[in-house]
Amino acid sequence: MKLVAFAIALVVASCEAATPQLRFAWKEVDYEWNTPAERENAIKSGDFVPANNLPLGLGRWKNKLFVTVPKWKNGVASSLNYVDLNGTSDQLLKPYPSLKDNLIPDSAKDLPSNKTIISVFRIYIDPCDRLWVMDTGLADIWGAGNQIVRPSIVIFDLKTDQLLHRYFFKLEDMKEDSFFANIVVDVDQNTCDDAFAYIPDLGGYGVVVYSLKQNDSWRVAHHFFHFEPLAGSYRVGGVEFHWTDGVFALALSEPRENGFRTMFFHAFSSTKEFCVSTELLRNYTHIDKQEAFHDFKLLGDRGQGTQASASFYDPNTQVLFYGQVNRDGVGCWNSNKPYTPENNVLIFSDPKLYEFPNDLKIDDEGLMWILVDKLPRFLYKTLDPNEVNYSIYSISAKDAIAGTACE
Repeated sequence: MKLVAFAIALVVASCEAATPQLRFAWKEVDYEWNTPAERENAIKSGDFVPANNLPLGLGRWKNKLFVTVPKWKNGVASSLNYVDLNGTSDQLLKPYPSLKDNLIPDSAKDLPSNKTIISVFRIYIDPCDRLWVMDTGLADIWGAGNQIVRPSIVIFDLKTDQLLHRYFFKLEDMKEDSFFANIVVDVDQNTCDDAFAYIPDLGGYGVVVYSLKQNDSWRVAHHFFHFEPLAGSYRVGGVEFHWTDGVFALALSEPRENGFRTMFFHAFSSTKEFCVSTELLRNYTHIDKQEAFHDFKLLGDRGQGTQASASFYDPNTQVLFYGQVNRDGVGCWNSNKPYTPENNVLIFSDPKLYEFPNDLKIDDEGLMWILVDKLPRFLYKTLDPNEVNYSIYSISAKDAIAGTACE
């Protein structure tokens, strides 16, 4: 009997799913300052309030792992930063492209230079070694709310750390409640000059398309960009809250036979997933809007309580990954299967470790990077500076889905 029990234990152990590796962890974040005096002066002036700096977005390029810190509250010293992959797990954040380009007073009235970064939620690193930054231009979001400049796309050359271009949104791109917190880029190494960026408007329920070649933008509207009234309630980390966030997560497939990609998308406050061809998005200004309405497709529903934050499509596995904020983990769906609750799998979950999976990306090596924070507690309560509040994990995308319905 003991031998049988031992054999069963071995089988269970061998089938145990892989778990992400903890790579970075912070109780509070701090930055690399030029001098200790500069840091002290920033604290005295209110330009740096350590407790108000919460990491939210990420992206990897070679030995740099970029980490964004939006200006949710006052006193965020640097919104765009990176850490060294081979550095310590609690290392200081390095402002990018420099501290000077990030350390802007919350009360500022204009942009000191085109390199200046105000407040960034998410970024995108393209195959042409460029960093695309969606700068909201809004400081102290949760407080006084100062719109220093219009939202803009800022593009850096990662090989030289030089600014390539900055594009400010047109007035017709925005609505009264617009908020732009994400960006994905449609490009490959052979079409670097003909890139398209897609930016969801979670507050105005639309998507802005930007053409680098045309240096122009246009707004796409559809009913599927709105939130679901019955999916706006959350309970995370002991905090109950209600959000009306619309279209938020965008993910691009590999190019299809016609050369265009499928864009998967969902509203934050929703459990449904939708898709549309990027051919429609690119040519939206020239097509019949009434006819194009039906080209947006409902894929299906993940099931109750499956509201998702960021998502990322892995072309190697053809799997769509997404942060499951109400379930303290990461879920997935294999795009070769029907979009049903049974085929939407929670691959790892732990309320102590993955309380609010806020962003995830998959790099060129097939590693999935997951940034976890405690955003609801940060916004509605307070964080304990004596415990770990922000973490970054990594895991092979293939290992993450091994033995699951997503494989």
